[in-house]
Amino acid sequence: MSAAATGPITSIWGRTEQQDFRSRVRGSLLGGAIGDALGTPATHLTLDAIRARYGPEGITGPTGAEPDNGAGAPTPARITASTQLTLFTVDGLIRAQVRRDTGAWHPPTDVHRAYLRWAATQRDWGPDERRKDNGWLAREEWLYSRRDPARACLLGLADDVMGTLDRPKNPDARDPAALTRSGPFGLLVGWEPQLVLQLAVECAAHTHGDPAAYLSAGAHAVIVHGLARGESLDAAVQRTLALLAQRPGHQPVTDALQHALGAVRQGMPSPGLVASLGEGHLAQEALAIAVYCALVGEDIRHGLLLAVNHDGPSAATGTLCGTLLGALHGETALPPGWLAELEGRATLLELADDFAMEMTQGPALHGPAVNSPGWLARYPRS
Repeated sequence: MSAAATGPITSIWGRTEQQDFRSRVRGSLLGGAIGDALGTPATHLTLDAIRARYGPEGITGPTGAEPDNGAGAPTPARITASTQLTLFTVDGLIRAQVRRDTGAWHPPTDVHRAYLRWAATQRDWGPDERRKDNGWLAREEWLYSRRDPARACLLGLADDVMGTLDRPKNPDARDPAALTRSGPFGLLVGWEPQLVLQLAVECAAHTHGDPAAYLSAGAHAVIVHGLARGESLDAAVQRTLALLAQRPGHQPVTDALQHALGAVRQGMPSPGLVASLGEGHLAQEALAIAVYCALVGEDIRHGLLLAVNHDGPSAATGTLCGTLLGALHGETALPPGWLAELEGRATLLELADDFAMEMTQGPALHGPAVNSPGWLARYPRS
């Protein structure tokens, strides 16, 4: 992966463009987390069971009354491992940029190290204060909680050996867990789309070795990349299909995306059309559901509700759809009531702003002539 793949946005964009970029970064991360939290209560339920529990319209917001609780007190939905891992994806990408100063330029390695820091949150009681190279994110105590992590993620990150495309971890893993964490790769707007695809698939192979799983992750990243650059969702999907066609094993992902585009033309949006794309237990199905719901949604609220009210893993499809819609519309289009209830919102905002600052102002924070001690304490080079 070439060191020339990216550069500071300030070299080509003005202040207005930088502000738009930050809004899309925030929108993508917050939107994904909202979709995750929205779908969490339904992720193991069928559509009939969702409607039986929450009413004929199913889930209508990120909080809901549990059945038979008398007073009908709202029970907030929490984020899952999908959002946790997305945070660490962003952390790894920032660290990769910082480490370029040392001449060490291999983003898959830095992202893998970030995923190992996530894996520690799944087995340790709390942050290890002796590890000064962990940075600030790994010291966030609220992240030290198991939130339904996929088995492939736990197994793939159980040791320090990094999975690669030549020797991927879990060669048969086809679930959407690598896909749901891949949105941040698309926020590397200074990269060419084919390099975004390559990085995303390499990092998906850390835990998921089935080609449909890691190519779905790459496809999602390229779609987000187009949206973050200001393209329409349809144009971003078309670009992604063209890039996928060059990759061995692409057909299941290509077919799923084409089915999503075809479903858009089959009438009014409905759970039945969502079901025609699959349940979402396979990565390519989850991607197709998210793309369809983002395409047909009248707004973010409508798209997300469609994405979580179905038979499959609602948290995964909600995460993917929210990531797309947030990158497309920016943070100000997110439903404020839903955003106010979001677990971890402060951490998500802080990390989003750090990512935007690194990508736009990195040379003013670290480099041959300047080093900000505070920044390097947050994102150590080691």
